[in-house]
Amino acid sequence: MNKQVILLADAETVPAMELFESLTAAGISVLVHDLNETGELVEVYPANSAPPLAVLYEILPRANPQGLRLVVHRVKELWPRVSLVACRRELHGPGRGGPARPDNQTLKRLGFRAIADSPPQLPALLRQVEDVVGTGELKLPEGFKPVRDSRAFSLPRSVRTQHLRGAFALLASLHLASDQKEAGLAVLAGVARLVTADRWSIFLVTPNSNAEAVKFEPLAGRKFAAAGALLFDQEWQRELLDDVEPPAEPESSAAYEATTRIETIRKTENGRRVIALPLVSGERVVGVLEGARIRSDARLFSRSEAALLTTLTIPIAAALSNSVRIAEAERLSLTDDLTRLRNARYLRQFLVNEIKRARRYRSNVAALFLDLDDFKQINDLHGHLAGSHALMEIAAVVLPSVRDTDCVVRYGGDEFVLILTETGIDEAVQVAERIRMKIEAHRFTGGRRLRFSLTASFGIAVFPHHALSPQQLVACADRAMYQAKAANKNCIRVTATSETVHKDGDAEPSLVGSPLFQRIPGEKLIS
Repeated sequence: MNKQVILLADAETVPAMELFESLTAAGISVLVHDLNETGELVEVYPANSAPPLAVLYEILPRANPQGLRLVVHRVKELWPRVSLVACRRELHGPGRGGPARPDNQTLKRLGFRAIADSPPQLPALLRQVEDVVGTGELKLPEGFKPVRDSRAFSLPRSVRTQHLRGAFALLASLHLASDQKEAGLAVLAGVARLVTADRWSIFLVTPNSNAEAVKFEPLAGRKFAAAGALLFDQEWQRELLDDVEPPAEPESSAAYEATTRIETIRKTENGRRVIALPLVSGERVVGVLEGARIRSDARLFSRSEAALLTTLTIPIAAALSNSVRIAEAERLSLTDDLTRLRNARYLRQFLVNEIKRARRYRSNVAALFLDLDDFKQINDLHGHLAGSHALMEIAAVVLPSVRDTDCVVRYGGDEFVLILTETGIDEAVQVAERIRMKIEAHRFTGGRRLRFSLTASFGIAVFPHHALSPQQLVACADRAMYQAKAANKNCIRVTATSETVHKDGDAEPSLVGSPLFQRIPGEKLIS
């Protein structure tokens, strides 16, 4: 599928050519849209094509927050469901004066989802933006004042002892949630034991292109067959480990009323007894909790049940908001600052999971260890800034050659590791050769319109042929890479197919007498 982004432009500044080059090298097409166009935009991209990955806007040194607010507002009107990504741009020559441009925190507060410090970072950044879940926040209406009295956070006096214990169990489970889906699952498992219903759902709430309208994004839903009393027991603990599914049915009109009126709604709707509670965190509505009793003889949700749930919406909303911040902090801790690729910490987590999956389904996992040849000469000749820029360009060259399910990691310095899921030796060699040729053919700019060449040496190891553990898999690929370095560089070596398995289960591959693939410039791939 062809991936594309929308690049915003105006009459004053021509988009940087480096931006087009970085995206094109990564297999991403660019659709330029003039911000000065007026009138209604009926269709920004063809109806039969996939939505754009993001809307891009270049942040110039003289950019000011007021002008950026107008840009964000215009983007929300035209592309309400597409992420807005900023890319910083340095101007050379006249026009560099003006106020200092906003920092990253200010840009995110204005509405930018992610910020690239330079065009070569965009491909890796856009790949991450594809998987990011929105925060689901809606500003409260003017004049609304959040409750500040601590007494409002206490549970109703009439609540029963078992409900009191259950409420604390629910609150305790929310602290363990690392993302919105885990928090939503804990909420559903808990409220179903406090208040019986046939179905409980959580919807995130976001503003629509119309300032007065909102849209609902399904987060989590669960049906409860008997709608009878449930206990905070081992079954409750097992539910916290289950996978969460989005609600099977759309939101009710009660959910819309609860969101717009910022109050709990109890009503009968299409023969169902419905309760909807707005989830308010600080000065924002982040979502709505909805319960439904579908049976014909079901009773209305009582005032005491509504009071209990209303009190719990405060920590529930806080957990949903905090889980977004936790997930973002976790993402940043697993991302390389320079290239925006994943880092070695993420590699360990990813590889452990993929090895487990491969063991279960008896499939393969390939590790490609890539090391740039004579990279120190680039730093010596052109400076470390040019070298750092070249590493960002490497990311843009490598990413189009792998699948979205694969993992590309900056391992350290000028070393990169690629993990290819469900990939055998032959396929791994083909991928490595494709990347090797792309790197060799690419002309690097170093961020200063330089034109220099780089090559890379590759080492390949495949689970379970060469290693039986994640650590050994990377070590074998690293060792094969040094074999490529010892040959002619700019070539590919594969770890031995034979291995010695120790009693502890680790594999010690032997490179002696094993078939090694080597790419020698001007010759075919040989073994």
